[in-house]
Amino acid sequence: MIQELIAAERRELAALLGELPPSAWVKPSLCAGWRVAEVVAHMTMPFRFSTGRFVRELAKSGGRFNAMADRVGRREAAELSREALIASLRDNADHPWRPPGGGAEGALSHDVIHGLDITTALQLERRVPLERLEIIFAAMKAKQVKYFGTELTGVSLRADDLDWSYGTGTPLTGAAQDLLLVLCNRRLPAGRLRGEPSARFTMV
Repeated sequence: MIQELIAAERRELAALLGELPPSAWVKPSLCAGWRVAEVVAHMTMPFRFSTGRFVRELAKSGGRFNAMADRVGRREAAELSREALIASLRDNADHPWRPPGGGAEGALSHDVIHGLDITTALQLERRVPLERLEIIFAAMKAKQVKYFGTELTGVSLRADDLDWSYGTGTPLTGAAQDLLLVLCNRRLPAGRLRGEPSARFTMV
């Protein structure tokens, strides 16, 4: 079932990306330092990399995954055409890639979050189906939130379109997909969050 949701997410994102003008691909995403092109290159990297190639690239970056992902994402965004990147996402909709230790839920989370990095930054009105978000929230562990480095002390996230909340403290309310981005330490465009802490998680 989750693989079907992953496939649907990839196909929908590929269709959306295919409708974007070339100018949108060079606009900033919510991933710090990455444009839309780098995010798509990163999303599709697992489809092009064998285990051996991944290990070699990781070694080139001294075993630092984030450094490797940044270097490879920038390189492939420059080398591959928009059409090739879209085709990589669309044609690998059923690809069984799983992030290390993340399982199918981790693969779904990876695609949904990075898709939101693009659509939210461009302020496109795409809503991720709630069943996909429910799976991601149910599988998310405290250590994953800690990995992203989001400071949520004293803040209670409360979705207004899903029966989901996280943390205790002053309420921060918004759509479930926007609160997922808050968990992942992204800053959102103005007007998407409500509550006293909203300025902490909003772009200046």
